[in-house]
This record gives sequence, structure tokens and C-alpha cells, in this order.
Amino acid sequence: MKRYIFFFQIMFCMLGAFFQSALALDLSTIRVLDIETAQKIALADNPSLAAAEDRVRQARERVHQARAAYWPRLDTTASGARVWLSDSAHESSLVSARTFDPAARMDDPEDHYKIGITATWLLFDGFERKFSNAGARYGEKESEWARAETRRLLLSSVAMSYYGAQLARENIAIAKANEAFNQRQVEDAKARQRIGTGSLSDVLNFEVQINTAKAELINANQEYEVAMFGLAAILGISDAKLPPHLELAPLGPETSAELTSPAHESLIAYAQVHRPDILQNNYTLRRAISDIGLAKARFYPTLNLSASAEGEQAGSAGFEEDDFGNTVSLNLSYNLFAGGANMAQIREARHKKAEAEKNLKQTQISVTSEVREAIAKLEAAQKQMSLQRLNADLVRQNRDLVEKEYAAGQTSLVRLNEAQRDLITAQSRLASALVSLRQAWHDLEVSTGRILLASEGEKE
Repeated sequence: MKRYIFFFQIMFCMLGAFFQSALALDLSTIRVLDIETAQKIALADNPSLAAAEDRVRQARERVHQARAAYWPRLDTTASGARVWLSDSAHESSLVSARTFDPAARMDDPEDHYKIGITATWLLFDGFERKFSNAGARYGEKESEWARAETRRLLLSSVAMSYYGAQLARENIAIAKANEAFNQRQVEDAKARQRIGTGSLSDVLNFEVQINTAKAELINANQEYEVAMFGLAAILGISDAKLPPHLELAPLGPETSAELTSPAHESLIAYAQVHRPDILQNNYTLRRAISDIGLAKARFYPTLNLSASAEGEQAGSAGFEEDDFGNTVSLNLSYNLFAGGANMAQIREARHKKAEAEKNLKQTQISVTSEVREAIAKLEAAQKQMSLQRLNADLVRQNRDLVEKEYAAGQTSLVRLNEAQRDLITAQSRLASALVSLRQAWHDLEVSTGRILLASEGEKE
């Protein structure tokens, strides 16, 4: 039977190692990095999450330690000693020995050997073991929800960094489009200058605009590179650098679902039941309550059952059956006075419980505030999205009209420059509004704790 148990233990360890390695995604096989894949990578490889997992394992081992108190304790002892007696002590011992045996003799020095085994079983300890086990179990749950809270905050950081990188990439595209527009205009201006219908000032103007667009492109590239370094660090990549072949998913247009209004009260109710920090504080409170019972256990007696077998031999370590004696005892101890320490421990535990209750209440209030704040930001982002989409379309139509009017000689170069700048500004604001909308939805998922549904399943 033991062989089968050992076999299954090895199989479970191998399966655990397999699934753990399966979590680590191979970046060489990924070409487009979307937000979901980025979060999976972070959950698989992030050091802070691994540290939280180790804290859960520590709490689990404390549960095992607490359960061990219900089992008997078995101890063995063995000792060997060589004793040198003074002349007077040797003479006195020899006289005493010869009282019973005239032929007795005593060696000096003399070897003494002892061996024994003792079994002790705690029968009653004032329910201390019960509350110790309860506290350890609550501590384990507390650590598990702390790990979930770490996961929630990590997913929030990944999204913030990811959307920041997406916005930087959109600014690159806008700067490139601006450079291409002015490049096309300078070529047209040079053609008009060659046939005598254009001026050198127009050519110089568009060359200045091209240089301005190139400067903006340099800044956008720098912001994108820095954002990608930050994203790689949050994902837990060792050298904080994503592979060069990997690209972010395109920033697609908003959907009708993203413009729908969220349900306020149901989201708040969900957060109050599922947010990891609330559940963590809840188990902190339960652990504090068990500490009160643990402190009260000191006012009860303790009852121990003990059984031992001990052998003692002089001169030789060869023990025989006659060298052993047995003892069975039932020990009762009851503390009558400890200088007020026991009552002080109870008062301390009660204050700890009161603190946990207040922390839980404050966390519940903070969670409600976070959800309401996230909803308010989402609704503002939805309004901004609709406004910026409309404004960007109007500004593009206006720029195209001004471009045609300039080509026909019906408007000034200043008006065309102004229309192009308005378009660049409108496109930048539209990209920012779209990223803000996606970030607002993600922040709402984070504030309610629903973001954890997309990762590993959480259990209460």
C-alpha cells in the first residue's frame, strides 16, 4: 500500500510541474500581443505573484503544524556518561554498597548508560488546539485572498501599461500620416513652382511641416519604446524587453457594447461579495475572533497522559529486559495566577478583533467608492468617445475641403496648415478617448473584482 501512495505522490508532483510549465507562454510563438495574452504572461511569470504563492504555501504549512497538536508525541532519550568520584565519595558509596553485598566493588571511573522512550498525549487544553487550528485555517484563506488581490492589482497594472503602449503606437501612426501629407504637399508645391504657378515660400512651409512631423515621430517612437519596456517589466520578462517580432494588437474602433451604460447597484453588490481585499479582511476578522478563544483557553486546566519506559545500566550499554522500568501518569495542571497576563491577552485579542472589524468596514466603503468612481469615469469616457469620434470626422471633412480649395487657389496656405493641425489634434484626441474608454472598462472590471473571472478561477 505504501508503494502505491508513493507512486501517486510522484505522479501528482510530475503533473503539477507540467501544468506549471504550461503556464509559461513561449513568446517566440506569439506574433500579436493582445490584452488577454499579456495578462496570461504576467500571471504565469511575474515574481510578485510567485512570492504571493509562497506565502500561501507558508500558511498551509501552519495549518499542518496546528493539526499536529491533536496527535500524541513520542520522544526517545539516550545518554552515556563516565563518572569520576572523589576519594571520599568513592569510599562512602563502596561502604553503602557493601551493606547489602559484602563482596561488592565499585569502579572509579564508572560508565553509566540510560535509554528511554516517552509517549505524551494532550487530552485537554481548554480548547486551545481548536482555536489554533481555526486561526491557522483562516490565516490560510487570508493568504489565498491576498494572493488573489495581488493578481487583481497585477492585471490592473498590465492593462494600464498595455493601453499606454497602444496609445503611443497610435501617436506614431498619426505622426507618420502627418509627415506623408506634408510630403505630398511639398511635392505638389515644387511642381507648381516649376511651372510658375507656385511660390518658394509654399515649398519651404511644407518642408518645415515635414520636419515638425518628423520631430513628433521621434518623440512618439521614444514614448512607445519606453512603454514597451515598462510593459515587459510588468509581464515579468527577465531582461525587460519584448521580442522584436512581437506587435501589439491593433486599436480597433469602439463597439456598441462599450457605449452601453453599466448597472450601478449590481456591480457594487458584486464587488462587496467578490473583491479579494474584502474577503481577505473578512478572514482576518475571523482569525481575530479565534484568537480571543485562544486567549481564553489559558483559564482552563491542562490534562496530559504520559507513558514511558526507561532503562539504566552501569558499566555496560548492553541493556536487558530487567534493566527497564515503566511509568504511566495522568498530569493535571491549572494556572492560578499569572500576574494578570492572561486577562491582558484576552483584552489584546478583543482590541485586535475591533481593529479587524473597523478595517473590514473601511475596506467595504473604499470598494464602494472605487466602483462608483470607476463607473463615473466610464460614463465620462463614453461621452468623450462619442464626441471625439464625431469631431474627428468633421475635422477630416474640413481638412479635405480646405486641401481641395488650396489646390484650386481658393484659400490660403495658412488655412491649410491650420486645418491639418486641427486634424492631427482631433486624431490624437480620438485615439486618447478610445484608449481611455478601454481603460475605463478595464478599471471597472478591476474595481468590482470581475477581472479575476478571466484568469484562474477563484474560490471563496
